[in-house]
Amino acid sequence: MPAHQTTIIPRFGELDPYNHVNHAAYVAYFEAARCVALDDIDMSLSDLSERGLQIVVTKLEVKFREPATARDSLIVETYVDEMKRVSSTWKQQIMRESDSRTLVQAELTLGVCDSQGKPTKPPADLNESLSRLSNDAA
Repeated sequence: MPAHQTTIIPRFGELDPYNHVNHAAYVAYFEAARCVALDDIDMSLSDLSERGLQIVVTKLEVKFREPATARDSLIVETYVDEMKRVSSTWKQQIMRESDSRTLVQAELTLGVCDSQGKPTKPPADLNESLSRLSNDAA
């Protein structure tokens, strides 16, 4: 299964004085793409919340390669790289749609908490659903 893809169009308020997408906006793009990916596997944040669960970012590493501008249409690729007993590692990249150049890459560690924010082991069906976002998924 190829990585999940989400299209993002930069907005004026996300640009810096050089007409580049501000570095902080990329983190929001990554988050938005993860939310869309979760919705697409029927594990939306509201569905999880109704079950008393939260998926939280515990580590985020971002590598900036080239800037995006207001004229770029961007593709955010998202996949779960590794699943452990209580956490998962996700990889994401933002590419310019017109030339498929990778502009920004991210690696994240995500954990699951209960509704009070206490770390908890993910239920089996959550891990099963997350595995659908894995590069190894058929």
